[in-house]
Amino acid sequence: MAANLDDDGEQTVSINEYLESIEEEELEADLVLGGDEGDECTYSKGYMRRQAIFSCLTCTPEGNAGICTACCLSCHDGHEVLELWTKRNFKCDCGNSKFGEFSCKLSPNKDVENIENSYNHNFKGLYCTCNRPYPDPDLQEQEEMIQCCMCEDWFHEEHISLSSPKEIPRDEEGEPLYEDFICKACSAVCSFLTLYPKTIWAAGRQPVADGKNKSVEEDIPPKDGAGKLDNDSCSDAVQKDHLVVDTNGKSVIDEKKFVIGESSQNNHSSSLSGSIASSHTSCVLGVDWMAASHDSESRPFFLSKNWRDALCKCDKCLDMYKEKHISYLLDKEDSIAEYEKNAKQKRDEKLQQREGAELNFFNNLGHVEKMEILNGIADFKDEFRSFLGSVDPSKAITTEDVNQIFENLKNKRRRV
Repeated sequence: MAANLDDDGEQTVSINEYLESIEEEELEADLVLGGDEGDECTYSKGYMRRQAIFSCLTCTPEGNAGICTACCLSCHDGHEVLELWTKRNFKCDCGNSKFGEFSCKLSPNKDVENIENSYNHNFKGLYCTCNRPYPDPDLQEQEEMIQCCMCEDWFHEEHISLSSPKEIPRDEEGEPLYEDFICKACSAVCSFLTLYPKTIWAAGRQPVADGKNKSVEEDIPPKDGAGKLDNDSCSDAVQKDHLVVDTNGKSVIDEKKFVIGESSQNNHSSSLSGSIASSHTSCVLGVDWMAASHDSESRPFFLSKNWRDALCKCDKCLDMYKEKHISYLLDKEDSIAEYEKNAKQKRDEKLQQREGAELNFFNNLGHVEKMEILNGIADFKDEFRSFLGSVDPSKAITTEDVNQIFENLKNKRRRV
């Protein structure tokens, strides 16, 4: 109903655009908060697998504490608060020793300190290897940032140790083709990933292990028009003998085969639809991960959908994950994709409950009250149609116009 600019040069939006923007903002908020209503402090839930965390610079300017959504809303209203998106294995700090005399309104009886919490420069409002804030006040146009799924820091595309941001796996429309990103520093911790089949890497040129324990680049099988890996290439990549390295640094062919799960056999189009089979005694890699990854060159990793399903779960690898403090990689619900999936499910349930509550409220009203509501809705529709029929469709609807609509409705109700 409105042009892009009104007569005064101000930007305008249509009613549909406005409603769509509200819906998008609500969805984005639900995805960030994970469906958390913010009505109670999460401290009693312990070190949560993943939750939205905030940093209050008013109370902890040194950036050494994090608070949950509820405490952000109830205890730190009006403070300088940073939204950090999500953090794993975190327990709300609000009101503990880091806050001095400040007490949490929702859960005042907390431990002096949450010793398992970890903090980085994000809690001070700084990000990336460049240690800059976001949004950056020195930049007119903010650069896109990517979060590492391990250290959970955010990085500018120009600063992730690639020759060009064009190397980041994306489709023709610029949407990411990867599920998780691992920064260069963290890739050194999990260099053993280079020993896995190339199906764990997102489309593009990604590292795999060569016969000299070095990280090299290899093309990933082409994708079809639907963005799925080519069936034959994927099948060959998973089923063929895997090139590994023995403890003497010589390349050998592992006699063990990567076994495709039943679901993968039925649907080869999914790069990792079936987990690589593993026993608790035999490592699917068939190689000493310490020897194989010792000399690997660090570089950022871009990993495909469901890549975690491929990780070996033998006793040796489980000990390795524990030693490196990365056991969370085996937890599918640790991923942001799973976090957002659960958030969407909670949102749908919330909307259904809201609709059900509204319907129950209406059904419990008496006949007179029901007619009042229905007549009010009908009057509003009539008044709005009358207004739309009387205005120039090329002109924007102003605040004064909306106020006049409701004033006309009030006058109509008085006459009735």
